[in-house]
Amino acid sequence: MARKSNAETAANPGRLKQIALTYKMTRKADPKVGLIVAGVGIVTFGVFLAIGFLIDHPVYLGILGFLVAFLAMAIIFGRRAETAAFGQMEGQPGAAAAVLDNVGRGWSTTPAVAMSKQQDIVHRAVGKAGVVLIAEGNPNRVKPMLANEKKKLARIMPDIPVHDFIVGTGEGEVPLKKVRTTLMKLPRVLSGPQITQVNDKLRAMGDLLSNMPIPKGPMPKGMRMPRGGKMR
Repeated sequence: MARKSNAETAANPGRLKQIALTYKMTRKADPKVGLIVAGVGIVTFGVFLAIGFLIDHPVYLGILGFLVAFLAMAIIFGRRAETAAFGQMEGQPGAAAAVLDNVGRGWSTTPAVAMSKQQDIVHRAVGKAGVVLIAEGNPNRVKPMLANEKKKLARIMPDIPVHDFIVGTGEGEVPLKKVRTTLMKLPRVLSGPQITQVNDKLRAMGDLLSNMPIPKGPMPKGMRMPRGGKMR
């Protein structure tokens, strides 16, 4: 019991410190967050207290109002903190990968399955919806990258649905803050065992490419590159 009490005591300052840090970071992007959260709490508590006086139960409704006000403040603060975090991440290379890491259970993600010198990146997620390719960067550069990845997947898994979208604020693009909801809205067509098979095939494909021998030295005279191949 003593150990448990000491652990809880040590954990509480850590949580409070994390909340304070989150508030400071949010306030930089959203200076009115404190006033808005406090306003929501006061109004909510005031409404419940007023109802309590009307029905002659001010103590009961006051306690209930305090609890509901605290919950409302937590929800509003969480949403504004999330919005502020996405705003700071927007446009940063690898921002989509950070979002994919927190998509939730049922999804396995592989960041940067393809990348250009200009830091255009394609990430991959596998779940009940199939395979999803998420690109971030210049649309003119990432579209060929997406097409190339889809061709690879079609060769080894022709029956598995493959979705793709580009993260951004332009027409037809998905904003960073909507990446998670976009994945969740996709139709679920694969079972658990099928997802495992897809991941195994992708893992094997990655191992094959990483272990593929690369000839050293100049290309032998008269040898031709295969159609569609590229010199590295």
